[in-house]
Amino acid sequence: QVQLVESGGGLVQAGGSLRLSCAASRSIFSINDMGWYRQAPGKQRDMVASFTSGDKTNYADSVKGRFTISRDNAKNTVYLQMNSLKPEDTAVYYCHAAVVNGAWTYDYWGQGTQVTVSS
Repeated sequence: QVQLVESGGGLVQAGGSLRLSCAASRSIFSINDMGWYRQAPGKQRDMVASFTSGDKTNYADSVKGRFTISRDNAKNTVYLQMNSLKPEDTAVYYCHAAVVNGAWTYDYWGQGTQVTVSS
C-alpha cells in the first residue's frame, strides 16, 4: 500500500508559477513509477510528468519546457514545478504511484489538488 498526499494547488494568473508536492507513505525507492496526472472537466485523466524506470523522466508535450518534475528521496516526496502557467493548465492534478510486484502492477492515487489559472 502507498498513501499519497498532495499539496500546493491554488489559483494563479496566467504566466505565474506553482509548485505541487506529493508525499508518499513509504520510500519512493520502492515505487517503480511516480508522477503527476491531471484531469480537466469533461476530459480524461492524462499524464503530465513522471519518473519511470528509476531516474528517467517523461513529460507531456504540452508542458515541456514549462514544468519540471523532481524528487527528494529523503522526504519521500515528488514535486512538480509549474512555470509559465496557461489557462489550459487548469485541472485537478493527481499524484500517481505504480508498484510492480511480480506479474502485477498496483496503481495508487492521491486525492487530487485543484490548479486554476486565470487569464
